Amino acid sequence: MFASRLSSLSLCAIPRGPIASQARVHVRATESLTAWLRPPTLNQWVQGQNDSGTLGNTMPPSADIALSTPLPISSPIDKPSLRRELRRRRRTLSRRQQRDASRRLCQRLKKLPEVRRARRISLYLPVGGEIDPTPLIGWLRRRNVSVYLPVLRPFADNHLWLVEYRPDTPMIKNRFGILEPAPRYSAQRHNRLPAWGLDVMIVPLVGFDAQGNRMGMGGGFYDRTLAFTRRRGPRPWLVGVAHSCQEVTHLPPEPWDISLQAIVSDRRIIRS
Repeated sequence: MFASRLSSLSLCAIPRGPIASQARVHVRATESLTAWLRPPTLNQWVQGQNDSGTLGNTMPPSADIALSTPLPISSPIDKPSLRRELRRRRRTLSRRQQRDASRRLCQRLKKLPEVRRARRISLYLPVGGEIDPTPLIGWLRRRNVSVYLPVLRPFADNHLWLVEYRPDTPMIKNRFGILEPAPRYSAQRHNRLPAWGLDVMIVPLVGFDAQGNRMGMGGGFYDRTLAFTRRRGPRPWLVGVAHSCQEVTHLPPEPWDISLQAIVSDRRIIRS
């Protein structure tokens, strides 16, 4: 009932029927990121695959992300259902919508003074329709900025390492099917940086509101990794990113949530 009610209030232009299906481009586990991080391969991989397994959304050129009001949310919030609905929405975006949203997001990120003066930045590789920040990588490299990727920390529950990504970094898929630097590479201390040593960390969101509250995947990886930010000391500038159709009217913060300094979508910037 919850999902059907939300569907009628969708903020995205959502296609119906078999044309809405999407396909995943399978990447060899050992292939370097530079071998596949180029359009349209990346955008096809970002789109993922739906149940029917047919190739990507073929929406007409006139379709676009709807600029509507944030999704109304009533209390109490059923977070699992809301999380499923918001993930569904971003997965239904067409390849063109994903590409355009990524371009607009990166344009906004490049204008942020915190990003422009940073020397060490972490971002992520998108899956399941997440908005794509990877076009920033080339721009960051031209500015001699070191780029880091999150890696599942071995033998530690729901914690992340931040591992430097270089053109020759060996990549494998982790247990969630997300490409990350290979374990042997990540295990070498000189390839890692503690989270407090970053200048900026760009994190994916499932949902957000205008007050700067956010919803993640529910695993607590970033919250546990960034728990040190509750204490005094150096810390990265934290910015969450998402599609505009993932905005809701209200998200009550949880006690364990780590606060963000900003949220950037393909439509606007929210500073906390």
